Amino acid sequence: MGCSGDFRWWVLIVILASLPSPSSSRAATTLTLAEPIADGDTLVSPGGIFRLGFFSPDGSGNRYVGVWHGDDFSINNIVWVANRDSPLPDSAGSIAISGEGNLVVLDGRRRVFWSSNATFLSSNSTAELSDFGNLMLNFSGAAGWDSFSHPTDTYLPGMKISFRLNPKSNQVLTSWRTPSDPAPGNFSLGVDPSAQLFIWDTAGEPRWRSGVWNGQVFIGIPGMMFPAAYGFTLSNFIEGNTVFYYTGFNSSHRWVLSPAGTVKHLVFSATTKEWVNLWEAPATECERYNKCGRYGSCSNGDNPICSCLKGFIPRLIEEWKRGNWTGGCVRKTPLKCGGGGSDSDRFYLLQGVKLPDLAETITKRELVNVSACGDVCLRNCSCKAYSFVDAIGCMTWGVDLADVNVFSAGGNDLYLRLAASEFLVADEKKKTMAVYLIVIIVLAGASAFGCLMCFFIWRKKKRRIKKEFHEQNRGQEEAEELSDVIEIQKQEDDRKSNELPVFSFSAILAATGGFSQSNFLGKGGFGPVYKGKLHGGQEIAVKRLSRNSGQGMEEFKNEVILIAKLQHRNLVRLLGFCTEKEDQILVYEYMPNKSLDAFLFDPSKKALLNWKTRYAIIKGIARGLVYLHRDSRLRIIHRDLKVSNILLDDEMNPKISDFGLARIFRKDDIETSTRRVVGTYGYMSPEYAMHGIFSVKSDVYSFGVLLLEIVTGKRNSTYNSDADLYLLAFAWKMWIEQNVIELVDQTIRDSCSVEEIKRCINVGLLCVQDKANDRPTMPSVIMMLESGIIAQLMPKQPTFAFDAYLSDTGQSLSSDNRDSSNNASSITILTEGNET
Repeated sequence: MGCSGDFRWWVLIVILASLPSPSSSRAATTLTLAEPIADGDTLVSPGGIFRLGFFSPDGSGNRYVGVWHGDDFSINNIVWVANRDSPLPDSAGSIAISGEGNLVVLDGRRRVFWSSNATFLSSNSTAELSDFGNLMLNFSGAAGWDSFSHPTDTYLPGMKISFRLNPKSNQVLTSWRTPSDPAPGNFSLGVDPSAQLFIWDTAGEPRWRSGVWNGQVFIGIPGMMFPAAYGFTLSNFIEGNTVFYYTGFNSSHRWVLSPAGTVKHLVFSATTKEWVNLWEAPATECERYNKCGRYGSCSNGDNPICSCLKGFIPRLIEEWKRGNWTGGCVRKTPLKCGGGGSDSDRFYLLQGVKLPDLAETITKRELVNVSACGDVCLRNCSCKAYSFVDAIGCMTWGVDLADVNVFSAGGNDLYLRLAASEFLVADEKKKTMAVYLIVIIVLAGASAFGCLMCFFIWRKKKRRIKKEFHEQNRGQEEAEELSDVIEIQKQEDDRKSNELPVFSFSAILAATGGFSQSNFLGKGGFGPVYKGKLHGGQEIAVKRLSRNSGQGMEEFKNEVILIAKLQHRNLVRLLGFCTEKEDQILVYEYMPNKSLDAFLFDPSKKALLNWKTRYAIIKGIARGLVYLHRDSRLRIIHRDLKVSNILLDDEMNPKISDFGLARIFRKDDIETSTRRVVGTYGYMSPEYAMHGIFSVKSDVYSFGVLLLEIVTGKRNSTYNSDADLYLLAFAWKMWIEQNVIELVDQTIRDSCSVEEIKRCINVGLLCVQDKANDRPTMPSVIMMLESGIIAQLMPKQPTFAFDAYLSDTGQSLSSDNRDSSNNASSITILTEGNET
């Protein structure tokens, strides 16, 4: 620095030395040349959300300048550090504007420990802290430097992580050295030109990657929360650079790169005043970059976790056996590119995987499906694998496949190129199995015919005996018939049997007054429901299955076995059953407030449902669905979620009921189809109503309809004559016109929270989007509803709601033409038949 520069520093020192020392701490909103901030004072954002000041990490006497969230300092709230390489040794320091206009950190002797080093300077610079946590240095009223352009370990809404051709200008996050040392640590996080997020170590080696961005999510993060709750954007068109940024501007979010090399998504809970960790990566060994080496695949559920892809063997067999998989795998049989006929290379399908790194994306217009993509790869001798991903296109790999992870749920399809000989053994096995199958079918047919004849003879004899000795043998026959009903299906990790109480028919008659009409509650899809009271005084709801319900003894047993395994505060609880007198009777806990529709659609009662109660009901239903879809021992698809199937206890807590149409999914199942479409018009998702395809996203659609009904107090089939639209279409119209208050039930308009209403309508419209992949999962819905996050992505227009003329919401569709389930006291239970 020249003489003039030295003179300016002396002027600054004289000015600072002449300033009086404050007698007590103060909070300023602007930092100027004449008003530095001493250790103990803070710079506060306009809304008081963030503060800038001095702090010491736990157990350290060093002083750092940082920005933290909230009024009360906590080391966990630090989002940015200025002098992370140059801590002050004592508390005599200050934050000031230098004579040339830079923001500086000074010690007690006025030595500079840190400077913003801005290039465009002004003598009248000022510094301010925004409510998004951005420390901004303004020159003559224009922004010249800001902390968001120089991040430390934390990514805040509004920041940009970018990749530039000049690595020195890349904006990346850098971890702390330790939890108590803000100095740059061993890991950095940034965006790669391939539109992926990476965590690198100090040697520049990748530690974790997110997978490619498809415009909504990173496809390498299984179960990534629905993007509408984030608001991420990745663009290749900002000043010619690849830039990843957040458009939500919600100060309750932040992402932190920990000293251990993991990235965490934290959300601030207004209730507990703490940061909640919603997601972290890498969270498992298989998420570590290329854990199993080239052409190896990693699966957390396997032991060992690493295996070679089909057609490959370990490169170093002894090392592989010892658990050192870094050497990867090598191909067993060389490819024969250009061969014809049976010698041609073929592709082996790997489902549900994290696609390998270093893909080449081909965006030609004619490559619109997986078949066209496969043809391109087959013609290219250097192409080793391909995949076709919606919103990305045709992806091919001309390099060794690295970082392949097999997901337990989600993921994408990868087509691996192999020599034709790799398929010969499988083909021979198929032929052999086909022969065996034909033989088995013939033998089974003959056996079945013989068994059928024996069955008819036995049944005729049994009927005759039963008629003669019915009275004296009835109890013994029922005990034998129910022996496998009472014993609940065993779980793999639970060898003990569970039992449900078996009620006698006489006890049921006594409880219901002989099925008295005065105790009649309503009629559901499979039969009438009566109120009852047991001998001990406990109130119950008794569901008597109709003879024409279409359920036999086998289905009934399955239902009892399954429902016994579901226990959640937002599901109606099964207390027992009875099968005497050729009746099939289910006994449930009694819901004194009956059904939600009894309040919601009754003009004289709907006022009893204030907004606080409705919001609690919405969240309770969502929690019940999360349990069915994810947290129960079984994965259950309800398939008939509607307002009449939501029962209310004495405290107006919601309970999902009527599982008569539900289906079980294995934990690794994603979707299935049926030729027998059952359910209720108005609540069916488009893919289910038109094609018989259902999944957890089918329930999400129904939940979205139900949510909008709760907010509006109108049935989905209600026709708005003014707008010439049904409810979903009318909700979309009001959302687009930013007139959501027009949707709200008039009885609660004056008392509702507008912010919560907007959040609910946004979530509802996200749930009723036409494509299942566009809808959120129920865990994402819970997060959006309970954490105060407002979805940022615009939901897509539910065209199905505009095109379809919905019939009455109470009219159920089924093959047996069963009675409509208008009354929410209708209680049926799980059935898992083979509907396909």
